[in-house]
Amino acid sequence: MSKNLGITLGLIMVAVIGLGLLVALDDRGGAPAAPDGSADPQAAPTAPAGLLVREDSRHLDRVEEAPVTVVEFLDFECEACRAQFPVMERIREDYDGRINTVIRYFPMPGHTNAEPAAAAVEAAAQQGALEQMYVRMYETQAEWGESQDSKAEVFVGFAEDLGLDTEEFVRAVEDPATLERVRSDFRDGVALGVRGTPTIFVNGRPTPSMPGYETLSAMIDRELEG
Repeated sequence: MSKNLGITLGLIMVAVIGLGLLVALDDRGGAPAAPDGSADPQAAPTAPAGLLVREDSRHLDRVEEAPVTVVEFLDFECEACRAQFPVMERIREDYDGRINTVIRYFPMPGHTNAEPAAAAVEAAAQQGALEQMYVRMYETQAEWGESQDSKAEVFVGFAEDLGLDTEEFVRAVEDPATLERVRSDFRDGVALGVRGTPTIFVNGRPTPSMPGYETLSAMIDRELEG
């Protein structure tokens, strides 16, 4: 092996190792670690409140002077979000009347119908049917998700099933302001360091990836008791 070739191969190995380290750090999400090496949500800095919840953010549950607010950045076409959905619904049921729950739209670019689905949920919210359309999206995700074809007509069918004014619904979906509303949530998520979905915050503290019920309830309980 020539000296130059050896140097070149050495530089390539250094670059590969460095790239692997960057990927590993990125996968950890930058969350502080507990002494046992696991992510410690309580040690993580709190996210800026102004980016987490805006005046126009959509609340699934709003409680006056609630001491805890749970915020989820989600993608209705994301299978992981669908898997997280039952946990979030159980949290909402068990903490009903005690906490705020807020959803923020974060449609991932690789999902063809994620942004249209978010626009459909936002359009339904304008007719007072946020929760109904939110639930419908997850209950039917297997029917329309992961498709490269537009499912806009499917979402109109959902609006009709929910008894919404479909003409008003379509106008809202097609209104540039609705799309901007979705994209503004996405921009806030990017500013907060959100890299994927679901990403959940409890009083501004990021949870571990896809937190189970016990993990999420423990974080909420600490905030309620504090």
